[in-house]
Amino acid sequence: MTRLPPESDPVAILQQLVRIDSVNPDLVPGAAGEVEIAAWCGEWLVARGFEVTVLEHIPGRPSVVGVKQGTGTGRSLMLNAHLDTVGVATYAANPFSGELRDGRVYGRGAVDTKSGLAAILVAAARASALGLAGDVIVTLVADEEFGSIGTEEVLRTLSADAALVIEPSSLELTTAHRGFAWFELELTGLAAHGSQPELGVDAIWHAGLALAALDGLRQRLNAEPAHATLGHGAVRVSKIVGGDDAATVAARCVLTVERRMLPGQPPDRVEAELRALFTAVAVGEPQFQFTLTRLVGRAAFEAEPHWPIVRALTANTERVLARPAATRGEPFWTDAGLILQAGIACVVFGADGEGLHADTEWADAQSVRALADILEGTITDFCGLAAD
Repeated sequence: MTRLPPESDPVAILQQLVRIDSVNPDLVPGAAGEVEIAAWCGEWLVARGFEVTVLEHIPGRPSVVGVKQGTGTGRSLMLNAHLDTVGVATYAANPFSGELRDGRVYGRGAVDTKSGLAAILVAAARASALGLAGDVIVTLVADEEFGSIGTEEVLRTLSADAALVIEPSSLELTTAHRGFAWFELELTGLAAHGSQPELGVDAIWHAGLALAALDGLRQRLNAEPAHATLGHGAVRVSKIVGGDDAATVAARCVLTVERRMLPGQPPDRVEAELRALFTAVAVGEPQFQFTLTRLVGRAAFEAEPHWPIVRALTANTERVLARPAATRGEPFWTDAGLILQAGIACVVFGADGEGLHADTEWADAQSVRALADILEGTITDFCGLAAD
């Protein structure tokens, strides 16, 4: 294994992590996955006195948990970041170079979110070396880019008083993000010869009715009061498959529907709304037969400004950056949705950079060092020093 870099410089660690291929195999069949990078991070934590456990319910998809126990008189804090990256097929240069050039570290995952991994490792080691009252729980998880199996596995066995989810945010506090749900709408018709369509039931024609109903829902969502940072919810059709040939009335058509939700709009409610929407279509068109199946559903996330973890992160951001802390909302989903659903107060925060999922990706080196400093102070303030 490559020699581990000094723990004092998160940028050096980031460079090493970028050089490890950890493309998610659920996104790219046969890709490397998290095995090597999980081993590297686990070894790093063990060398600094953390009790390390590898969770691997699905073989070949490990997540690393490193715990440094405090005296038991303070609050526990979970630090969460993902080990996996998206693919590199269209990457413009060497996706695993880890090159530091003009103050930027380049490569796949540099900002999303190996910058977060590096900052967590450094901050957790520095803070725990001071002697903390509360436990530091480092969770470096598999599969965030696809199914979040890593964070789900962590939450089956671990909890904490609060959590920081490290995702790129330009050193701004992400205090809200949308949820999402994907549905499959299957429309069942009756095949007939194209010369006599009246003898059949055209599932593709019925797809048009479904699209019109969804457009009505879209208009209603846009007419509702906007969330302060997230705007409006959204609905769209991402895929349509139907028909057998040009001369046959389609007996089947399947639409994939995506719904993006605001806080307070759980997946169960969204599914019920869609089911009612298509039931209303069937009332107007009795031959409209549908089956609605939820493929996945993830609740939205929203932090409260009075939470102690939000206050601690805000104070340390302002201390390190010497300016007021900024907050933001994101249209996309993160594992913070799962963590909050598990009853753990959390906030999303991370480094600055560009190129998430793009053909060139980089992280700003100065922001990575600032991130480590902010996390160290937040850990210390939230968990408390043993002497306190």
